[in-house]
Amino acid sequence: RDIERLCNENVVFMALSADSHPHFTTVATFIAQMSDVIQQLFTEVLMVCDDQGLIGGDMFAIDGCKLPSNASKEHSGTHADLTKKRKKINRAVKRMLAKHREEDASGQDNQHTRRTAEEKNIEELRKASRKIKKHLATTDDRRGINGKIVKSNITDNESAKMTTSKGTIQGYNGVATVDKKHQIIIDAQAFGEGQEHHTLQPVLETVEARYKKLGIAENLYQTGAIVTADTGFANEANMQYLHEQQINGYIPDNRFRSRDPKFADQKTKYGKRHQASNSDWKKVIPSSEFQFDPVTMTCICPAGKPLHYEGTRTDQAGVPRAHFQGRLLQCRHCPKKHQCMQNPESANHRKGKGRQVSYTLELKRGPTYTDWMKHRVDSPQGKEIYSHRMSVVEPVFGNIGTNKGLNRFSLRGREKVQGQWQLYCLVHNIEKLANYGQMAA
Repeated sequence: RDIERLCNENVVFMALSADSHPHFTTVATFIAQMSDVIQQLFTEVLMVCDDQGLIGGDMFAIDGCKLPSNASKEHSGTHADLTKKRKKINRAVKRMLAKHREEDASGQDNQHTRRTAEEKNIEELRKASRKIKKHLATTDDRRGINGKIVKSNITDNESAKMTTSKGTIQGYNGVATVDKKHQIIIDAQAFGEGQEHHTLQPVLETVEARYKKLGIAENLYQTGAIVTADTGFANEANMQYLHEQQINGYIPDNRFRSRDPKFADQKTKYGKRHQASNSDWKKVIPSSEFQFDPVTMTCICPAGKPLHYEGTRTDQAGVPRAHFQGRLLQCRHCPKKHQCMQNPESANHRKGKGRQVSYTLELKRGPTYTDWMKHRVDSPQGKEIYSHRMSVVEPVFGNIGTNKGLNRFSLRGREKVQGQWQLYCLVHNIEKLANYGQMAA
């Protein structure tokens, strides 16, 4: 609506729009349906930025910005969860209809206002039930990267539930790749996944293909260009990809600060920023007191009870770990549960969990690609290079979020959301052109 008003009042906007006086719905339709045009325009503006000398090409920083979208997180769940929810809704409708029939048969003098409200509620419940039924009939269970079933969403099945510092949201992760020289965004993509691990490879491949298409660099990563990203992008598969593709990357694991002597007194002096001290945390019986047999894959707790083997999973460093969990009834009646569990009350609930422990299976493992990256990041050169990451990418998110006002995606579907994300990144690049390009001189 602001654009519509400016196209009617502002001379510059009137000239840019050829005095066409577009309706605000026309502008909204363009944003929602012209994602291909937006992507093409994003590439063209990037080419102008390169011609103006705004792209250095020596260092990039990759990061993601998780934002809510036009989707309700309350309408999320697996197909099994949604089936149960639909049955519950149908039972509620039947109860209300049966109540109305009884009142009609007995000739009770019903309050008109209450009856109207209940009928409206019945119609809303029926509508919700039909929406769930349609979703179950037209979609399959959504699966994550590891093949496990994850929650789907009725309103936007390409979005995902994500945990942020401000709570859980239903939305998308807008990933941006920023050049160091003038903070030009060279790639912008939206992903409907909370985890950032799997986004690194497609982003790097897209950047290299775009540079080759624009004639900026034939083999970008062979020129020695540095790639940095935060710990959210670190896992064994990504480290192996960087090593095999000979990409000059610096992506630390989530414990790189603890290995740096400069941060030895960080928690003592300052504590954890933005977090209150957890006074409820208590010391419990450590996992070393449990009897673990890696040959038979069994684990005995200090009370002499066997734990259930949950399976073997690899951690972010690619190291396999065996996971065990105490049986619910055993932990519930165990005299040591208050010394063994952080939350002993969880064992008293039907859906609670017993004590959980895990053990590394390869204590004498060989070097991994994560170890290779640790050595790079912990080196003096790596520390100096990685220290620039935050100053490259974080101001960009601050500009888009605070100055440009993007605090949520207003569309549904990954293609539309990506178009909206690229449009904001496009405006950011145009602003850089105006401030630092040769035409601004």
